[in-house]
This record gives sequence, C-alpha cells and structure tokens, in this order.
Amino acid sequence: MDLIIKNSGLIINGLLISMPPLLLAALGSVFSEKSGVVNIGIEGMMTIGAFIGATVAYVTGNGWIGFLAGGLAGMVLGLMHAFACVTCGADQTIAGTAINFIGPGVALFLCKAWNDNSSDTPALDTASKLPKLFDGKFKAGSFAYNVFGTYSAVYLSIAFVVVIWFVFYKTRFGMRLRAAGEHPEACETLGVNVTRVRYACVLLSGFMAGLGGAFVTLATVSQFRPTVIVGQGFIAIAAVIFGKFTPQGAFLGCLLFGLCNGVKVVLSASGSGVSPNLLSMIPYVVTILVLIFFVGSARVPAANGKPYIKSK
Repeated sequence: MDLIIKNSGLIINGLLISMPPLLLAALGSVFSEKSGVVNIGIEGMMTIGAFIGATVAYVTGNGWIGFLAGGLAGMVLGLMHAFACVTCGADQTIAGTAINFIGPGVALFLCKAWNDNSSDTPALDTASKLPKLFDGKFKAGSFAYNVFGTYSAVYLSIAFVVVIWFVFYKTRFGMRLRAAGEHPEACETLGVNVTRVRYACVLLSGFMAGLGGAFVTLATVSQFRPTVIVGQGFIAIAAVIFGKFTPQGAFLGCLLFGLCNGVKVVLSASGSGVSPNLLSMIPYVVTILVLIFFVGSARVPAANGKPYIKSK
C-alpha cells in the first residue's frame, strides 16, 4: 500500500495515458448499441485508426491531422458495418467479427506495402505526435507533471463524455437514437427514419473507435505495430457493459481499467518480483470479472441486435 501511495502520481499518469483510447472507443460503442446495432468490431476499427493515424502524422508531421485521419478510417469500417447490419440485415455479431478481421488485415497489408515489407511504421518524432497541454510547465517527475503534463487529447476525450451525455439526454437526436434502440416500429410511426439514425450512430461509433486507435500510436506507442491494440477494443466493450450502456457509466468503467493499467505500470517499474507476464494480465482479468458480475445487471436496449425491416 505504501508503494501505491508513494507512486500515486505515476499511477494517475498511467491512468491518463491508458484511459483515453478505451474511453473514445467505449463512447463510440455506446452510440451504436443505444441505437440498436451491436458493434463488436470496435477492435478492428481501432486498429485501422491506429495505422492510418500514425501514417498520416508521419507524412504530414502533424499529430492532430493524423488523429482526425484515424477517426475517419474507423468511420469507413463503421460504414461497412452499417451497410451489412442496417441495410442488409446481416447478423450483427458475425458482421462485427468480420470487421475485427478486416481492420487488422488491411492495416498490416497497407503497412507492408508502404514501408518496404515492414509490419511496423516508422517511429514518430515528438513534433509529429499529439501535443501535451502543459508541456514544460511543470518539473519532470513531479506530481503535477504526472497529472497535468499529459497529452491534450486526454482532456478532449473527457470533454467528449460531457458532450455525448448532453447529446443523448438533452437533444432531439439523442431522444431519437435511444428510441430507435428501444422500439424502432414506434419511431417510424412518428416519422423518425430509423435507418438514417442507426447509420449515423454506427458511423459515429467507427469514428470514435478510430480516434481511440489513433491515440495509441500518436501518444502511447509512437508507431504502429500489428499488436498495438491488443484487446483494447474488447476492454472498451466491457466498460460499456459495466456502465450500463451510458456515456457516464462507460467513463467510470474506463477509469477502472485505466487505474488497473496505472497500478500495473508502477508494480512493473518497482521491481516487486512479480512476473511481468502476470502483471500484464491485470486489465484482462479485471475485464473478465466485470463481465461475470455486471453483464447480467446491465439493461440492454430492447431492440439491440435485432435487424429492423421497415414495413411497407
């Protein structure tokens, strides 16, 4: 316990670095699930976003452009998922599984094609990464540096929670997307285009997941590698279940998983004698426990996963 208290700044820093990609992907998942479309393709969308984000940032030298490009790449896979599930009425779980194969496959193929058969992109220099909000304002290694001297996209991801909560519960679009996930037939009788609403939500889901993947390569890792996402998409989905399919609940779930990563970093660096392989398992073990104890209590939108065919 003394070790944890002494290194609280490092734990918070680890939390703030590992939470944003999970949070961005989880918020995207909430959009899709609330509208009635199951999206387990978050992992694939994050992976393509991670690759495109790193590549565009390397070419342009601008992390923000790479960040946006990563989101747009995830949106392309979101469009594929929406076409399969909303337009064609395909099984949403199978379609999402296909996205999880397509995303990494396309990313690896393009990476080797553009980088002399290398499965890794070139490492980004500091100027090409996402900027830090208070860079140089605090002494390196201090508590304030660990807590506030992190990437500006961290604060952006937290701001997204407030914005999306407002959209969900205080706007007409939010009311329509929640209704589309509960009773699409009733929506249609009131003049709401369920197909359009679900398309918009799945596209937003892909965009947010792509941003999450891009954050990993533009802040955490500084380059794309085939294993750069390593299950983070599924952890984000677990956070959504933990948070009962709400943006604020997903935020709390991502805080929990981010905290686990922060503790893992401190224990790994402290020479505790625990196998690093065991420490690396902490977030995934917590994910399994969350699914065991919270999946039954989470209220899934009534029409979630059910294709909607408009009556003529």
